[in-house]
Amino acid sequence: MDSDSGELSEGELSPGHETFNSKSLALQAQKKILSKMATMAVANLLTDDTSSEILDELYKATREYTRSKKEAHKIVNDIIKIALKVGILYRNQQFSPEELETVERFKKKMNQAAMTAVSFHEVDYTFDRVILSDVLQECRDLLHELVDNHLTARSHSRIDHVFDHFANVEFLTVLYSSSDEYRPCLMKICQGINKLLDEGVL
Repeated sequence: MDSDSGELSEGELSPGHETFNSKSLALQAQKKILSKMATMAVANLLTDDTSSEILDELYKATREYTRSKKEAHKIVNDIIKIALKVGILYRNQQFSPEELETVERFKKKMNQAAMTAVSFHEVDYTFDRVILSDVLQECRDLLHELVDNHLTARSHSRIDHVFDHFANVEFLTVLYSSSDEYRPCLMKICQGINKLLDEGVL
C-alpha cells in the first residue's frame, strides 16, 4: 500500500460519504481568520514595550520568590493565555450584554488594583498587603464570572494559578520590601503600570 492511500488530509472526503457543506466550510474558515486577526491584535497589546517590561519584571520577582524558573514561566504564560482568550472573546463580540457589564466592572477593578499597587510603592508607609490582596482577589472573581460560559475548567485553573500567586500576602510583602532583589522589579513594574494608566490602557 503506498502512502497516498493512507490517512486523508484535512478537508478531504472519504469515498461514498456526501458530507460536504460549503456554508459550514466557509463559516469555519471565517472563524479561523477572525480568530487569527483577534489573536494578533491582542498579542500586539501584550508585546508592546511597556507590557513586555511589566511581564519581564513580574517573571523576575516570581522566579526570585518561588526559586523556580519553571513556575515563574508557567505563571507568566498563564497570564498571556488568559489575556489572549478574553481578548478574542471580546473582539469577536461573544459576550452578552450582562457579560459586557462584568467587563466594565472588571476593568474598573483592575484600574483600582493598578492604582493601589502604584500608590503603595510611591507613598512611604502606606503599603497594606491585605488591601492589595483583596482587590486582586476581587479581580479574579470577576474574571471567573466573565468567562464562566466561554472557557474550560483548565482556563479557570489558570486564572486561579495567576491570582493565587499575585494576591498571596507573603509574596506581596517581599515584593514591597526594601530587599535589593525585589525593589528594582517593583520600581519597573510600577513605572510600566503608570504609563499604561496614563495611556488609558488600565
